[in-house]
Amino acid sequence: MPPLDPAAAPRWRRRKEDRPQEIVAAALDVFAERGFAAARLDDVAARAGVSKGTLYLYFPSKEDLFKAVIRAAILPNLERAERMIAEVPGPSFALLERLLAMVAELIATTRAAIIPKLVIAEAGNFPELAAFYHREVIQRGFGLLANLLARGVARGEFRPMNIDHAVCLIAAPLLMSAVWRSAFDAVAPMDVPALIATHRDHLRRALLVDGETPNGDRS
Repeated sequence: MPPLDPAAAPRWRRRKEDRPQEIVAAALDVFAERGFAAARLDDVAARAGVSKGTLYLYFPSKEDLFKAVIRAAILPNLERAERMIAEVPGPSFALLERLLAMVAELIATTRAAIIPKLVIAEAGNFPELAAFYHREVIQRGFGLLANLLARGVARGEFRPMNIDHAVCLIAAPLLMSAVWRSAFDAVAPMDVPALIATHRDHLRRALLVDGETPNGDRS
């Protein structure tokens, strides 16, 4: 008997391994529309085109599903940033510029921007989710920024600084941009790339030993 052509396999058989990703994508849409507390797994299952029983095979609870959304939407980008900082030689500020541009694009063009707002909104009622986000995303993201700043200081590229405080100041406009886009974009759209470009210019002057003022004079 000749081997089966994979392309001719029944659609359900080919798609089975894609179901978790489809459920996670549907969950992001439902969480974005309704928030975590008001979202119903029935709605997620319907959006994904699966039964609620099938959903529970992959995600035993709504909390597990929300964690999967965070892992799928954010962690691959964190991994990409970590690889970039570990593997790409060159000036530290050039790497920081690339990192800021990557985050700006994600905030401006993907639904991942809704996740910080969801976590902030639900942190009081679901502290475990806030702890998960802090552990998996904030600590990791702050760690890679801290490593980059420490590298710049050690090379004499950046001024001496309190690195922990500097990390918070760098991250604050990024968080504000994500929350603004999620909450106010319909009534007052924000040009996220332009905002991050201005943030980058301010950081150049603040961080670099040989920084530049906006008019090109050396500071």
